[in-house]
Amino acid sequence: MSNKSNFFSSFATAVADLSGKPFTFVAALALVLVWAVSGPFFGYSETWQLVINTTTTIITFLMVFVLQNSQNRDGKALQAKLDELILTSQAANKFVGIEKLDESELREMSKTLAEKAECVEEKADEKSAAEAASA
Repeated sequence: MSNKSNFFSSFATAVADLSGKPFTFVAALALVLVWAVSGPFFGYSETWQLVINTTTTIITFLMVFVLQNSQNRDGKALQAKLDELILTSQAANKFVGIEKLDESELREMSKTLAEKAECVEEKADEKSAAEAASA
């Protein structure tokens, strides 16, 4: 199972990297233009329309899973890096693992941090004003 998981992760990373390149956009745009130009040759038939609709739907459907896998791994890696920074600094260790809290707990922690940030901002403004007055 791990080998299949590694294969899919490698595949998802490669597809995500490739799909984000300008060349891929240009190629997709070129295909759409070729399809549009071919309309008169096919009489703008329902089959002609069905080709682009089906193709784009299938690609979009598959890309959702590929990109979600890539994004999930990136998010987990980022979270691990942040946890390491928290653990090796003088920051409060209570923030390690907060991504596992439920929505209400996260909102409450965010509210508390916003209040602390306002206090710090007020103190910084007071200090700036005091330095400006003494200068």
